[in-house]
Amino acid sequence: MTRRWLVTGCSSGLGRALAGAAAEAGDLVVATARRPATMKDLADRYPDRVSAVALDVCDTEQCEAAVAHAVDRFGGVDVLVNNAGAGLFGAVEEVSDNELRAQLEVLTVAPWRLTRLVLPLMRRQQFGHVVNVSSIAGRMGLPGLSAYVTGKYALEGMSQALAAEVAPFGIRVHAVEPGGFATRYSTSLAEAAGRIPAYAQSTGDVEAGLRAMPGNPGLSQPEVFAHHVLRLVASPTAPLRVPIGADAYDFLGAVEAAGRAELAAAHAFVHDPAERPGEDAAPVTPTV
Repeated sequence: MTRRWLVTGCSSGLGRALAGAAAEAGDLVVATARRPATMKDLADRYPDRVSAVALDVCDTEQCEAAVAHAVDRFGGVDVLVNNAGAGLFGAVEEVSDNELRAQLEVLTVAPWRLTRLVLPLMRRQQFGHVVNVSSIAGRMGLPGLSAYVTGKYALEGMSQALAAEVAPFGIRVHAVEPGGFATRYSTSLAEAAGRIPAYAQSTGDVEAGLRAMPGNPGLSQPEVFAHHVLRLVASPTAPLRVPIGADAYDFLGAVEAAGRAELAAAHAFVHDPAERPGEDAAPVTPTV
């Protein structure tokens, strides 16, 4: 089956690898990036399968134009991959309202917008895939990545609700959760303008680890991500959330264990007999 893809964030990294792998597999790809020239070699290699389109995912008109181009060039969209992203480093107190809005616009609002634009096409044809590229940060709170984590948590919540909403139309939804990959994420990570030195004690190790990622030989390669996403859309049984990467399962296994421990502690706290009102306590009369 030849699939028609619309993939955002294809200038490098995960999106670039996925667009190339889909085209190599014989599929048709609208590959998007803010600067289409970065994808020229890809379009030249697969002139009949890859169409490179300019797209700033924060621009509503460009989003509409990209979907319209996919319809004009290939007749529709079978797989939407919301991959474009950006990172901001800063603690909650350091991140301004405008910085937070900009982060959420890329990580949550733009995927929502593009999904809304392709769903009428998918509902009419009664099949399709929406693949939201989340992160292991969509399931764990990392100090200093507060805005990024918030955006990814929101994307995961949207994915779960969307999956239930569109299942009757034959549309499947996945939140892919990459761990550490050899991309430009860490080097392109922006910093909040209002940094506060006191937060170095709680966020410094995370920032140092992120900045050191380019020299880490243990990072997974983008081709691994592409391989598994191709498998994902071909599988009738793939789960909603799919962690990918050499370190993803270790991190998320620890998160799941901590979550179980926290739930047990909360249960014990709420049901602690010593903290319950006595059965002989006087009834409380509501005040209107």
